[in-house]
Parts: sequence; structure tokens; C-alpha cells
Amino acid sequence: MALLRKINQVLLFLLIVTLCGILYKKVHKGTVLRNETDDDSEPPEEMEEEIPVVICAAAGRMGATMAAINSIYSNTDANILFYVVGLRNTLSRIRKWIEHSKLREINFKIVEFNPIVLKGKIRPDSSRPELLQPLNFVRFYLPLLIHQHEKVIYLDDDVIVQGDIQELYDTTLALGHAAAFSGDCDLPSAQDMNRFVGLQNTYMGYLDYRKKTIKDLGISPSTCSFNPGVIVANMTEWKHQRITKQLEKWMQKNVEENLYSSSLGGGVATSPMLIVFHGKYSAINPLWHIRHLGWNPDTRYSEHFLQEAKLLHWNGRHKPWDFPSVHNDLWESWFVPDPAGIFKLNHRNS
Repeated sequence: MALLRKINQVLLFLLIVTLCGILYKKVHKGTVLRNETDDDSEPPEEMEEEIPVVICAAAGRMGATMAAINSIYSNTDANILFYVVGLRNTLSRIRKWIEHSKLREINFKIVEFNPIVLKGKIRPDSSRPELLQPLNFVRFYLPLLIHQHEKVIYLDDDVIVQGDIQELYDTTLALGHAAAFSGDCDLPSAQDMNRFVGLQNTYMGYLDYRKKTIKDLGISPSTCSFNPGVIVANMTEWKHQRITKQLEKWMQKNVEENLYSSSLGGGVATSPMLIVFHGKYSAINPLWHIRHLGWNPDTRYSEHFLQEAKLLHWNGRHKPWDFPSVHNDLWESWFVPDPAGIFKLNHRNS
């Protein structure tokens, strides 16, 4: 019995010694690692924040995309990553244009958009068929195309950026808001709405209020609209609120009930966004979306006003690379010639 007690005491002693040894090693190792981190190594440099900019490149107007990219890249020192979105048959041309021109220094990714996702969601419309092009709906699918970014800028291709895109990226989005837009009632006073015959700035101009489905939304037809040609988006909120699914639902409803059409103010991409984001979006500084430059070729802005603008948007039928158009000199200063010689400017208004 005494021998057994003696053995147990020895085993207990050895166990205590072993535990002490393990504890010492852990403490010592932790101390060494902390010392190596705190004393012997420099703190890692903060990585420069990457600003993702999504822009589409359609076959017939690729020159617009390249001019927009050129204007953005030339007016900032920020670290821009361009996501250039196209259909499969245009991807090689996009790459060639960038890599064989002054844009070869930009940081970019080419993203294919598969129009199969739009099957059954677009109602045939003959008044402005160009608005039914698949790339017009890329803005609905941002989280499916862009994965590793929390905040994203989306731009239409018919824009020119004159300010530092970092300012636009720094737009504050309120808690619970998935996106920021420029409201149509927040335009600077220099943009006299009365000069634009037929221009709409309320929901009445985009939705058919004769339809019960629209009436049941409870949105006043005099509510100010917004333009989704410039978007600052929060991808986490977008996914959390299932914005893409909501937009698709209203696209399908339009196919079934003809709730809006391109004969109204903003065509078929703006209307579902007005419904989904009603009362739930933040504001972009109005100078970061001076628009309607493509609305009327007989209407011009003052040169001083245009110089103050951070972003110019030729929304409307009259594009600055075509005839007739206005203020096309501002656009042409950023034009990047097509290495393939396919895209050409129409200079009849020069």
C-alpha cells in the first residue's frame, strides 16, 4: 500500500513538472512573438483603398466608354479599378482598345454580362429600342458582377468626369440605404428645367398611374424622381435587401401589365429603380451629375457653369460623338481613338 502511495506521488510530481514546462513554453513563445512584432518589425503600411468603377462597353458606342474612363483616370490620383462590362462578342475588342491606346496604364477587369438573366423580364418596345439593350440593365446586377468590394460606383457610358472621382466615392450613404442617386429636383439653379421641353422630374413621367398596380404603391405622382446613370452603391445593403430580386420582380410585372415604357420619361431601366428605391436612397452632390446635355441640341449651358460641374452626362438622344449634339468639344477632349478604326466621330456639327 505504501509502495502504491509512493508511486502515485512520483507520478503526480512528474505531471506537475510537465504542466509547468508546457505553461512556460507557451508564455515564453507568446512573449517572443509579441517582441518580434512590437520591437523588431515595422508596422505594415496601410494599403491604398481601391475604388471600383463599373461602366459598360456596348459594341456601337464603345468610344463613349473609353472617353469616360480616360476622363476619370486623368483627373484623380486615387487607386481606381475599372470593371468594364460587355457582352461576349465584344470582350476582345474592349481589351484591344485599352491595351493598344493611352489607357494601357489603367487597372481594369473585363467582365462578361450574360443576357440570359433578362429572359422573360423585358417587354418589347419599339419607341426607343436602344434602351432595351442588355447592358442597360447591368446596374441591376452589381453584386453578381462585383464580389470583393463593399462600395461601388456605377456610371453610364455617356458621361465625362471633370472632378476627382474620390469625392464621388466618399458620398455618405445613410444607414439602411443601398444606394445614392442624384435627385431630379436637386438640380442646380443654372439648369433651368423650363428650357427642356418634355423633360420629366417626377414619378408621373415614368410610371403609368392609370394602372392599379402603380396606384396601389401609394407613391404620389408628384414625387421627385432620380437619375440612375450615376450610382454609389453599398453592396452589403444591396444584397441584404435583395435589391436585384426586387428589381426583377418589377421587370416581370411590367411584362405582364405594361406598367411603364420607354415612351415615358426615363425608359425601362429607371422605372423599376424608382419603385424599389422610393424613400430609401441617399443624395449625391448635384454637381456630380449635371445631366440632360443630350436632351436638346438647341439648348446650351454657360461655359462657366459647365466648368464648375464635376460630372457631365449626355443622357437623351443627342450623344456628343454624333450629330446633332451640344458641348461635344468637352467630350471630344477625352476621346481615345479606336485602334481598330471602327468607332468614328461624326463631325458634321464641327
